[in-house]
Amino acid sequence: MADMDLKSSAFNDHSFIAREYAYEGENVSPPLTWSGAPDDAAELVLLCEDPDAPSGTFVHWIVVGIDPHSDGVEPGQSPPGGTELVNGYGERGWGGPHPPPGDEAHRYFFRLYALAEPCVLPDAPGADEVHRAIEKQQLASGTLVGLYQR
Repeated sequence: MADMDLKSSAFNDHSFIAREYAYEGENVSPPLTWSGAPDDAAELVLLCEDPDAPSGTFVHWIVVGIDPHSDGVEPGQSPPGGTELVNGYGERGWGGPHPPPGDEAHRYFFRLYALAEPCVLPDAPGADEVHRAIEKQQLASGTLVGLYQR
């Protein structure tokens, strides 16, 4: 499987995410850029998840149907051609970091997948459902990890 390059101008890999992107801040999705999607990709899927959440992996953002020829998304916007699904807060779109006060920094995995076929998911899938749905059809992927602590 090929690697895609996923970056943000708002934070570096394994560095802290600013409060403006957090749930208790402005709750604006961070800017992202990407490259390296295979030419034969049917779509891109973006998932942001927190595996350190006390109740199990928490979904902060799921976007399906992203244009595979796109190269990023501006802060507070939906990726080009994408459909935002319902996150772990029960809201459509981005839901920023909001770990319990006093916890060590949580890790927020932004994962971008290039898929051979369109992804079919329920409106509010869990992280495991997303991983299962893309497992057999992913052509390439990229990961960016941000940290957040309250």
